[in-house]
Amino acid sequence: MPSFKSHVVSFVLRHSRKKAFSSPENLQRWIAYARKTEDYHPPASLRHRLDIAERSVNGFPVYDIAPKAGEHKRILYLHGGAYVFQITSYHWGLIAEMAERLGYGITVPIYPIAPEHDFHAMFGMVSEVYRQMLDETKEDIVFMGDSAGGNMAVVLTMMAAENGLALPSRHVLISPGLDMSLSNPEVFEAERNDPWLGISGGMEAVRLYSAGFDRSDWHISPLYGDLSVLPKTLLLTGSHDLLSPDNLIFAEKARAAGVEVEVVYEEGMFHVWPLIEMPEARRARDSIVKFLAGEARTRRAKAGQWSLQGQAAT
Repeated sequence: MPSFKSHVVSFVLRHSRKKAFSSPENLQRWIAYARKTEDYHPPASLRHRLDIAERSVNGFPVYDIAPKAGEHKRILYLHGGAYVFQITSYHWGLIAEMAERLGYGITVPIYPIAPEHDFHAMFGMVSEVYRQMLDETKEDIVFMGDSAGGNMAVVLTMMAAENGLALPSRHVLISPGLDMSLSNPEVFEAERNDPWLGISGGMEAVRLYSAGFDRSDWHISPLYGDLSVLPKTLLLTGSHDLLSPDNLIFAEKARAAGVEVEVVYEEGMFHVWPLIEMPEARRARDSIVKFLAGEARTRRAKAGQWSLQGQAAT
C-alpha cells in the first residue's frame, strides 16, 4: 500500500506540476519561468560530504562527484527534466547518496537543453563527456538516468555501439521515456492516473528538442532501436506513471533481444518517485545499490578467477 507521504506528494504534483504538461502553451510558460529561477549548481551542503570538481565540455558545465573514500568506479548520470528543465536539488540528493553508498565517482553533465538547444547539441555534449570518461578510466562505466535522462542513456549506448565505442557495463533507468510515438493506446489510459505528466505538454517538449527527427526514430524513441547492444539493466517504473506501459514493453523487447533486465514495478508510484524522500524511494534506492554493488562483486570475482588462472598457467 502506498505510504501517506506518497499520497501527499501525488496531491501536490497534481495541483502544481501537472499544469506544466497540460498544454503546449503551459509548458512554454513554465519553461520561461524556470529560466528565471533554475540553479544547476550542486547544493553547498554536498561539498562537506563529497569531493566536487567542475569543468567544461563544449562550453557547458560538468561536475565530477567523488566520495571521500571508495573504489571510484564511474557512473555517468543523465538528469531528467523533459529535455527542457534543468537539474534539481532532488537529483543532486540521489546522486550524493549513490556516491556515498556505493563509493563510486559520478560524472554529471549539465547538458544543453531545449528550446535554446536541440538533440544535436545535447548528444554532441554528452557524447564528448563519455569519450573523455573512456579516456580517463580503465573501469567499466555505468549509465544512470531518470525520465528524459533515462531515454538519453539508452540512446547514448546505441550511438556508442554505432560508433564502435566501448559500451557501458550496466544501465539504471528511472522512469525512462522510451517511446515518444504514442503508438501504444495504454498511455492515454495511464495519463489519467498520472499526477504529474501529461501527453500534450510532453509532446511539446519532444517537438522542441527533437531537431526534426520523427518521433518513432530510435534517436527519439529508443524502443525502436537495436536493443541487443544494451547492457544488464535495472528499470524502475510505477503504476501511476504514463510512461510505465511503454517501459514494460521495453523490458519485454529487451529480454527477447538477449538483454538481462530487472524491473522494479512499484504499485501506486508516480514518475521518478525514487528522487523524492519517502519510504518507496528508500526501497528503490536500496534496489539500485544492490544492483550496482552486485556488479562490483561480480567484477572482483572475475578478477580473482583471472588471477588464479594466471598462477595456474605459470
